[in-house]
Amino acid sequence: MTDRSHKETWRRLALYLLLFGLAGTTTELALLGHTESRLQWTPLVLLGLGFIAGVAVAVRPTRALVLGFRALMVLYMPAAAWGLYLHVKSNVDFELEMRPSMAGLELVIETMTGAIPALAPGAMAYLGLLGLLVCFRHPELSTTRAGTSESHT
Repeated sequence: MTDRSHKETWRRLALYLLLFGLAGTTTELALLGHTESRLQWTPLVLLGLGFIAGVAVAVRPTRALVLGFRALMVLYMPAAAWGLYLHVKSNVDFELEMRPSMAGLELVIETMTGAIPALAPGAMAYLGLLGLLVCFRHPELSTTRAGTSESHT
């Protein structure tokens, strides 16, 4: 096995792992009813688009598809950060509504172990990073249409 085919095998395995994670996370959110507001649809839409784009990259990787897939994976980072903020804020608001005098470490613990999984949106960041790893030095990005080298990111 050549070094290039070895790298492509690992890239393909990472892509399959990503697709499995995207499908699983999307299914879990749908089963949990993460559809009550437009804001809650955001991760479902991003994950669904990621799955479709990932399948397209797996089936027929072109420069445009890989670039689009990479851009989508970058969007996962701010979406995950926003989700973390919303989950934590919702738990804080709930805890303070129940016990307005709660503060300090007790509030932190109750917030992190509250009804809404505070760190769950971190899964989206993980999936986005895995998607970026799939795109790292992707062969379709190694040359431009004019045949000159690109930075391999």
